[in-house]
Amino acid sequence: MKEDDGPLDRITAAEYATWFKALADATRIQIVSLLARRAAPLNVGEIVAAVSVGQSTVSAHPKVLAEVRFVLAEPRGTATYYRINDACVDCFPTAADIVMARPVPAQPGPVPAVQTPGEDQ
Repeated sequence: MKEDDGPLDRITAAEYATWFKALADATRIQIVSLLARRAAPLNVGEIVAAVSVGQSTVSAHPKVLAEVRFVLAEPRGTATYYRINDACVDCFPTAADIVMARPVPAQPGPVPAVQTPGEDQ
């Protein structure tokens, strides 16, 4: 049996499970989507206004997302502002591919330099 035929190691599986669990709520999906699209930190009041859900419902969700680092919390005075964590969100599609035994998408790398005609190699 090839090593790739077995399950993910337990540590990786547990980490991915926390990511998937954090997104297993429609309001949290809305919050991640909102923060990613706005590309600017928002406080809970601004998030409540955008997702049309009560403040008591919304207030706990950014904390759950921050625990798995999908969002980053920035205290400012008496408010906390939340912003998307691009580094973590970039990893999520790769995690889904790994779980589903799909080829991992190529990560963007440096753009190769274009050689102009007549240049020595």
